[in-house]
Amino acid sequence: MKHVSILIPQGHTSLVNIEGTHQILSEVNNLRMGMGKAPLFDIQLVGLSKETTQRDGLFTIKPDCLLKEVVKTDLIIIPAIHGQFPKVVEANRVFIPWIVEQFNNGAEVASLCIGSFFLAATGLLKGKQCATHWRFANEFRALYPDVLLVDDKIITDDEGIYTSGGAYSYLNLLVYMIEKMAGREVAILIAKAFSIDFDRTVQSPFIIFQGQKAHEDETVKKAQEYIEKNFEEKITVDHLADTFAVGRRSLERRFKKATCNTVSEYIQRVKIEAAKKDLESGRKNVLEVMYDVGYSDVKAFRSIFKKITGLSPIEYRNKYNKELVVLD
Repeated sequence: MKHVSILIPQGHTSLVNIEGTHQILSEVNNLRMGMGKAPLFDIQLVGLSKETTQRDGLFTIKPDCLLKEVVKTDLIIIPAIHGQFPKVVEANRVFIPWIVEQFNNGAEVASLCIGSFFLAATGLLKGKQCATHWRFANEFRALYPDVLLVDDKIITDDEGIYTSGGAYSYLNLLVYMIEKMAGREVAILIAKAFSIDFDRTVQSPFIIFQGQKAHEDETVKKAQEYIEKNFEEKITVDHLADTFAVGRRSLERRFKKATCNTVSEYIQRVKIEAAKKDLESGRKNVLEVMYDVGYSDVKAFRSIFKKITGLSPIEYRNKYNKELVVLD
């Protein structure tokens, strides 16, 4: 039987992550017993105090045991922890050496949504792939440049460390881990019982590109603003360099450092974000939208759109624009 430690951190924690994980793993045990098999998980809520208040006292969690009482565990679940990150780490610092020790002794570790920030604070993610909520990708990269963030993914599995993407995509990670530990039959039953989209691995269709301006390079910010105001036009790196009186190589280097995108990638993402908004709410067809955002090559537009969103333009429109689907 695998011992599972669902951490109960101090501060504002995702109750959904905690209760949902406990419920789903408990249901795995129920299913196995219904099949005449032994339960797979020994699940415990592990905290730092006998009672942990959440949401300014609105909820209280009573852990099954305290951290110091868990000598050995097999799987550690880190829920999303909200708030100012330095304070989050300071309030929960005692967890860090314990997580590292358990991992070094063979335990696996999973972070859910922005729980990845706390997992990264342990140092265990260095050089490994990691997912997190797409809204916080830029902040994560700035804090942990030595972690390989894949912000389009909702599941990563790298040498015993698992991470999930934004919000409720933790359910997809749980199903993925259940398949590894309990088999595909049980994973499918869990997915059906909880109406979880089985085998979904990306969060690309949900990403809203808002630009990356949390930096201090004013020249790059001006270039970003220029791109966002003139994305319908053909914008080149040389044109931007001339406009803002900076060398091409210098602009490209500074732009990549500040935004984590090349100039060309940024232009593409701005164009595609505009196209997404038109497809979500407008009555234009795909070709009209393509021309409006400055593309003339249908194949190139479809290829870039799918690369960024994970869906074709038509699939994206049909997913989010119900009015046009009815008209079709």
